[in-house]
Amino acid sequence: MMKVKRITAFFLMAVMLVGMIGVSDTVYAENDDSTLVVGFDAEFPPYGYKDENGEYVGFDLDLAAEVCKRRGWTLVKQPIDWNSKDMELSSGSIDCIWNGFTINGRENEYTWSVPYVDNSQVVIVKRDSGIATLADLKGKVVVVQTDSSALAAFTGEGATEENIALCKSFSDLQQVADYNSAFMNLESGMVDAICMDIGVAKFQVESRGDAFVILEENVSSEAYGVGFKLGNEALRDEVQETLREMEADGTFAVIAKEWGLSDCICLETSFEELDTIGGTEESATDSETGVVKDGTSGNKLDIASIVKQLGQGMLATLTIFALTLLFALPLGLVIMFIRTSNFAPFRWLAKLYISIMRGTPLMLQLLVVFFGPYYLFEWEMPSSYRFTAVIIGFSLNYAAYFAEIYRSGIQSIPVGQREAALVLGYSRGQTFRKIIFPQMAKVVMPSVTNEVITLVKDTSLAFALAYTEMFTLAKQIAAAKTSIVPLFVAGIFYYVFNFLVAFVMEQIEKKMDYYKSK
Repeated sequence: MMKVKRITAFFLMAVMLVGMIGVSDTVYAENDDSTLVVGFDAEFPPYGYKDENGEYVGFDLDLAAEVCKRRGWTLVKQPIDWNSKDMELSSGSIDCIWNGFTINGRENEYTWSVPYVDNSQVVIVKRDSGIATLADLKGKVVVVQTDSSALAAFTGEGATEENIALCKSFSDLQQVADYNSAFMNLESGMVDAICMDIGVAKFQVESRGDAFVILEENVSSEAYGVGFKLGNEALRDEVQETLREMEADGTFAVIAKEWGLSDCICLETSFEELDTIGGTEESATDSETGVVKDGTSGNKLDIASIVKQLGQGMLATLTIFALTLLFALPLGLVIMFIRTSNFAPFRWLAKLYISIMRGTPLMLQLLVVFFGPYYLFEWEMPSSYRFTAVIIGFSLNYAAYFAEIYRSGIQSIPVGQREAALVLGYSRGQTFRKIIFPQMAKVVMPSVTNEVITLVKDTSLAFALAYTEMFTLAKQIAAAKTSIVPLFVAGIFYYVFNFLVAFVMEQIEKKMDYYKSK
């Protein structure tokens, strides 16, 4: 038992050490008074996204950078899974959510800055769709982003009677994870319209040519603010005071103009006491867009640039893959020994562990590993723990599968071979190392190969912890480029990687053919 504890402790310490030096294109830093960790959705241009140079840019990130510059803080741009934003903020992994974050309907859930953007929800359709008004959406399929203001405008508690009636008139209201997926659905004819924020809509329509138009009628109006953890008024006040200074000297307006959002800002008037958050009824609904910052206009597809950026994500994917195998393969052997132990409590404990690991989604396990320390023990983990949690989650999950594969392989070896080895004077350890293990390795190799190939594809689930591996990076580039091409390039990377893995595993199998009975 003590040996098992020492092995487990060593495993966890090793993963923690690797996590501290983990590879990622996001620079992580400890949360302290000199650092501002901004959480944002990296697939939400023009407020935050990855540009063609592989840098996270956007209107909100520029505002945050200027605030940090004036305060003497270090800005940490932390892309997050939007569905996990509340857990990220509550656990202290980020200091604020600054990414076109809607105040309306969430007034009591966060400590808010004053509104700085007067946003509207608008509808985008194909130019030749024949849809000209909101009434024309009757019987149509409309898509929105999950947990978005557009979804709340139709189904939220604060939805108006008009919008509720409009939603009921739809043939279906569908939800997707990001706006690039929404446009893929619209382009392919799977849906008839998209409802989204006007700033994002302008960016998307401008980037995609003249194939789409924005309807003149708004679905709703709302206000954007910076969301802080409830009660964190000290940090909110510092950020807000700096925004006031930026508004006073014109810096705020200059940044808004650079991103084509001059018509949407409301910072100057929003410092007054507002009876209703959401700004004026007036909003820019025409299809003209402002000046878009250099590097985003046109969005010409450069395959070489896409491949170069995805290469950075591939390095992160390879790191997850290699470290997971490094820890999961031997840990699976330890679990297998416990699973086949003669001591019933150990055996049942191992069976329970394997049952949980195989019976629950890997994504859920990753979330538990990452957020568990805070919600269970109120431990605030450093930002670098994100990578560590990815490796721990993957390793613990795959170790359970490898343990069962090993067990099936050992049980396939005839008992007579063990008995013969004992008669010849072999110890139990020698019998396992020299007779049982080599045969078991040959038997289980095809099953191990399948799991290894599955691991290559499962690395994309690291997005649940906002760790930027290749597929997450591909989605971010696709959102910025408003094209599906980066996803196809990522698919080619996965195929080539899996082809090489399968080839290597096949060569290993051939090397072990001498164990085959003639």
